[in-house]
This record gives sequence, structure tokens and C-alpha cells, in this order.
Amino acid sequence: MKILMVNKFLYPNGGSETYIFKLGEQLQTMGHEVQYFGMEHEGRIVGNHAECYTSNMDFHSGKLQKLLYPFRIIYSGEAKKKLTIVLKDFKPDVVHLNNINFQLTPSVIYAVRNYEKRCGKRIKIVYTAHDYQWVCPNHMMRIPATGDICFACRGGNYMQCTKNRCIHNSKAKSLLGTIEAKFYDKRKTYGMVDAIICPSEFMKKQLDTNPVLAEKTIMLHNFIDEVPGDKAISHQNNEAKTAMRGCACPKSTKDYVVYFGRFSEEKGTKTLLEACKALPQIPFIFAGTGPLEEQVNQVGNVENRGFVTGDALRKLIAEARFSVYPSEWYENCPFSIMESQMYGTPVLASDLGGAPELVQAGITGELFRGGDVEELTERIRELWNNPELCRKYSENCKDINFDTVEVYCGKMLEIYRK
Repeated sequence: MKILMVNKFLYPNGGSETYIFKLGEQLQTMGHEVQYFGMEHEGRIVGNHAECYTSNMDFHSGKLQKLLYPFRIIYSGEAKKKLTIVLKDFKPDVVHLNNINFQLTPSVIYAVRNYEKRCGKRIKIVYTAHDYQWVCPNHMMRIPATGDICFACRGGNYMQCTKNRCIHNSKAKSLLGTIEAKFYDKRKTYGMVDAIICPSEFMKKQLDTNPVLAEKTIMLHNFIDEVPGDKAISHQNNEAKTAMRGCACPKSTKDYVVYFGRFSEEKGTKTLLEACKALPQIPFIFAGTGPLEEQVNQVGNVENRGFVTGDALRKLIAEARFSVYPSEWYENCPFSIMESQMYGTPVLASDLGGAPELVQAGITGELFRGGDVEELTERIRELWNNPELCRKYSENCKDINFDTVEVYCGKMLEIYRK
């Protein structure tokens, strides 16, 4: 099968890029041909045989880019034209869309359907929803200026985006986001895709509020890499062949609480720091970077390890008493929570978005009301003062099942073929 992955970034930039690279690599291992389409960039690590990509666009800098911003985020003639060249060269069976809005725009959907008519070949379009863009113009269901979570645009009431300055806290950019949303909603453009993969039930519920999308949505939790080294999963039993299980090895615990991820308000970093200040006797280790890094460095009982990857990150997670995931926006299917549990580390997570689907409260970890610093502080204190409970949660983590990328690709291929 020939599969064309479409994503605006073709270099390591975030979760959606990690997803398409690992998915594409596994599909190739399984004997399928995979190519990629998106923006050209000096850091690009994947591509297509036609060597055809859109020009790199950064709307945050440059007078020309800012001038062209209103036209390019709504419809990209360049993306449609260049994708058509790739389609003619590659002749895919499936086009798998990921993050396309703003830089590529939904014009790529029209490119596929127009090419399909000309070539007389049915092409399946699958979309993985990495955020809420197709029902919320700012994609996060959160008002940046106030930090409030928001459902106002559901049902097509997109003027709320302009009213609340939801895009970069700018009235002009928010108006453009409103126009874009109304433009494609009126034309039922997103209904032209065949299937929409939702990595959480929460995500599916939000997209299902649009009747055009509700007929297409399929819930499929994300995959996760196998635990390496002495924590690797044995594939001798049948259960391990169908799913990835948590670490079955004794957990070596050290005395600290870990947070790993971006240091930003929507990730709940500011709220977590307030809890850290209220608990000076508890040592915290933060791993990551972000706009709140200076504030992280100012808290006495927080050690900032910076950006950590690979074995160093795995060790940091595995040896913590528990990890904290305090996000204050509707996260989809956070890899961080899955990864923590795979190493036998319990998670204290906010109750927003897809997180509650991954943490079994009272079994593999705890939940707290997102954004509530007092409740977060109390939950951290309770877990820290009850190491036996942490050990119990850690033991229970070994019974958690997540799909490996191989199993996930098997399910994806079924969707491609339907």
C-alpha cells in the first residue's frame, strides 16, 4: 500500500511529528511505501520522491509574512498545486493528514479530491486529530488572555473566537481564525475526509458536536514505545503480542517528584510551582524548557534539569516516587502520562481532556481538579507522605495495556482498507 503522510512540519517539532515519523517508519517495516508532504525546512528529515514541498512560513516574524498572513492561513494555492505534483508522482492509495491548518490549509483536501477525479482512482483520506482545530479556531479550547477553558465555538458559533481574542490575543488574527472556520464549515470541507482518528474519547466527543464530523470519528489511543533495557517487555506470551504492558520489574525509587514537559501556563506549570512553594520539604525535579523557565529556576526546592531525552529521561521518570501532569487545557492523549506509567511511576494528573482516560484514579495514580492549586498541593502532600500507596500504584501500573506502534499500525491499516 502507498501512504502519503501530510503534516506542515517535516522535522522534529512536537507530538504530531513524533507520531508521523514513528508511524511511517513502522509502516515501511511492514512492507508499505510511505512518503511525506509538508513545508520545506533546513531541519527536514523526511520527504517525497518528487522533492516538492511548500515554502517555509513563519507568521511570527518578517513584514512580508505578516502582510501575507491573512491570505495564506485560509487557503494555500501553493500547497494545493505542489501536493498535486506529489500525488501525480507517487499515486498513493491513502493520504493521511495530520496538522494542516494555517501553513498548509485544508486546500490540501481539495487537491486530493480533484486529483482523484482526474486520475479515476479512489484515494482514502484519513485525518488524525492532534488538537481541536476543526471545532475550535485556536485549536486548544482555551482563552489565552484569561486561561479559561472554553466550549463557546462548538456548534459553529465561531465569532466567539474574535470576541475573546483567542488567537495570539489579537483581534485581527482571531477574526481571521473565525473567517477560516466559517469558510470551511459552510463548505463542509472536513466532511470530505473518510475517517478521523481521535486519540481520546474526550476528543471524539468534541468533534462529534459537529454532525459532519460525527459520522467519521474513530477513537484510537496513541501507541507507545517499548520499555528498553532490563524493563523490556517479554514477547513470549500472547498478551504481550497484542499490547504493551507496564514494567513488571521491581521499581527503584528515589526521593523526588518529577515533572517533565513544556514550562508554560497551559501546561499548568505556574500552578505546579505554587504548589512546590507550599511544600518546601518536598524535592521536585523539572525536565523541559519553555517561557516560564525563569520562574522555575526561582523556586528553591525545584531542580531544573533542562531538556532531557533518551536514557537520562527514562531514568529520571523511572526513579521518581511519582510524576505530576498538571495541564490546564484539554490535552488529547498525553504521551507523558503513558510513558510514566510504563516505567511503573504513578501519575498525579489534572482531570481535564483525555488524561482521566489514562490514569485510573485510586489504582495507578490520582486526579485533581485542573488549575486548583490548593487541591494539587494537598494531593502531592498525601502521596508524598504515603510511600506505601505510591508502591501500590506502581505495582498496578504493570497491568496497564497500551498499543505498541506495531499493533497500532495494524489497526490503522484496517482503517485505511475499509
